[in-house]
Order: sequence, then C-alpha cells, then structure tokens
Amino acid sequence: MITVLLVDDHELVRKGFRLMLDAQPDLSVVGEAADGEQAVELSRRLRPDVVLMDLHMPGLDGVRATELITSELPGVRVLALSTFDLDENVVAALRAGADGFLPKDVSPEELIEGVRVVHRGESAVAPRLLTRLIGTFVRAARPPAAPAPPVLDALTEREREILVLIARGRSNTEIAVELTVSPSTVKNHVTSLFAKIGVRDRAQAVIVAYEAALIKPGD
Repeated sequence: MITVLLVDDHELVRKGFRLMLDAQPDLSVVGEAADGEQAVELSRRLRPDVVLMDLHMPGLDGVRATELITSELPGVRVLALSTFDLDENVVAALRAGADGFLPKDVSPEELIEGVRVVHRGESAVAPRLLTRLIGTFVRAARPPAAPAPPVLDALTEREREILVLIARGRSNTEIAVELTVSPSTVKNHVTSLFAKIGVRDRAQAVIVAYEAALIKPGD
C-alpha cells in the first residue's frame, strides 16, 4: 500500500484527490494539509510514501515545504503540482528535491500513475512539459556537431522514431495515434528502447535524444 499525504490550500481540491486516490487498491491517503507548515509537520509524524504538493499556497509555500521535507525525510517522495506550466516555482521545486511535477489539469489516470512512478523512485513529468524542461536546462550538454552515441546503433528504425516522438513530448497514446499502431505496441517498443539505451524513464530518454542530436530545441 502506497501512503499519500495531500497538500493544497483548497479543501475541495483535497477532497477530489482523496476520492480519486482512495479508490485505487494500492493507494491510501493518510492525511491532508492546507499549507506548507502543516505539510512538514504531518510528513514528520506520518512518514507518507508520497506527498502530493501544491506549490502555490499562502505562508510557507510548496517549494520551501518540499525542501524541508526532502532534506529531513529522504524516504518521503514529493510530487509537485502547479496550475501553471513550467513556472519558476516548478523549477525551484525540482531543485528543492521534488521527484516530479504535473499540471493540475492532468487526467486522473496520469495523476494516479504519477504517484506510483515517484514511489518507485523514478521521476514523473507530464510529457507536454518534459521537452520544454529539457530544452531549457540541458540542451547545452553536448555540442550540436557531436556524433550520436554508439548506444543508438542498437535501436530499430521504429524505436528511433518513437524516441524522437518522446523527446517532442508525445505521450504513448499520442504516439500510437501518430504511428497508427496500438498503445500496447508503443509500450512494448518504449520498454525495449529504454533497455537498449540504458534509461529508466522518459526524462532520461529525452536527455539521450538531445545529446544524440536526434532533436533540437524548437523542433
């Protein structure tokens, strides 16, 4: 059972999240906090597996609360939520130790999967924001003329095509529509290409694509 602490200054939002998460057999909401101070206090007392953290709150905001929780309680994972795509608070939360971020308008399925992903120790970032994040902060990691790493030689043409689409921020469902294949086929290809290039999640895959010059910022 994955235990979850909800942090949001709007009670209605917390109730909606609770109903959504408690409906899952492997998830259990163990507490709610209306601000950052309560979030830190409850994290210390309850030691939840995952804190679902709103970033925009009065008083102690979500960024500072994330920093306090992750520095003091390394076993607690934080999934940040924001109303705005890739604002400065989101970036600050990642630097403060958040394990991922999602916009508040994600689907229930994406939110639930995000909680599971960060609990596994991986990063959860909405596909539409991932390319923007990587393009902003790691695009200078390798000179444009650098050759593609040999690891890409193991990819099939279809796997390479899917890697490019992942780097452009496409979800598995969107890739399936674009390539006219089933979502399960895309999932199998993604699993295979991740294993071949030695990455564990989409964020790392996007970095590989940028470093290999398969995609450039603005594509």
